[in-house]
Amino acid sequence: MTKKEIKEILDKHEIRPDKRLGQSFLIDQNVLDKIVRSADLKKDETVLEVGSGLGNLTKRLSSQVKKVITIEKSKQIFPLLKENLKEFDNIEFIRGDILREELDLPEEYKIVANIPYYLTSPLLRMFLESENQPETMTLLIQKEVAQRITAQPPQMSLLSILIQFYSTPKIISYVSQTCFWPKPKVDSAILHLSQIKKPKEIDIKRFFKLVKAGFSSPRKQLVNNLFSKLDLNKEEMKKALAECDKPQTARAETLSILDWTHLLLFFK
Repeated sequence: MTKKEIKEILDKHEIRPDKRLGQSFLIDQNVLDKIVRSADLKKDETVLEVGSGLGNLTKRLSSQVKKVITIEKSKQIFPLLKENLKEFDNIEFIRGDILREELDLPEEYKIVANIPYYLTSPLLRMFLESENQPETMTLLIQKEVAQRITAQPPQMSLLSILIQFYSTPKIISYVSQTCFWPKPKVDSAILHLSQIKKPKEIDIKRFFKLVKAGFSSPRKQLVNNLFSKLDLNKEEMKKALAECDKPQTARAETLSILDWTHLLLFFK
């Protein structure tokens, strides 16, 4: 759907895009095609779409896979979505909040979505930490957040550690704010998460307890954070950092996933 077509539909039903829900409709057809190509979809697969809007992306997904489960939060938009896509028999429509809804998902599925910016972190965490993880996730999100997620030392964060612990993230391309209506204030990026898994050899609860303590005061040295939050032996931590080729003054953002797993050996 073009900008003109979307505006006509909304005007007809006296609806305005809800800023509170982060409603910005993707109107660039090339970007829509790139999202679908990046997801590497197969005819026998199931896709979960979050924040379907009026169905621009939903329609493309339905032509590529066996089934699309699409969830939309807006009470106003949802009836229009169902009306626009009523001729497609492989779409399951759900009106609700993805963070609250209990979905009946198959063991194997992929997530493809143009999500509201505010939803990015909780959505990623929810599905990456779930028992039934998706095979891949292909999301259109805020550019700066995508860059934080894919960051490497010395620019790591709790978010980048979380995402990279469970998956391999990659920025496919950047998307200008002019590709949306209404136009958001920032640019976006297509982010693809592959190799989603839960490392079996690592105690996940202990791992993130250690990482969160390390990032508790980002400006402080890592050794001091771990000592104050977990009462870990400073000398042992300094030795562990040296084995990771890190100085004793290292801060949390300079450590890779592999470095954190090594430090975990000293966290009894």
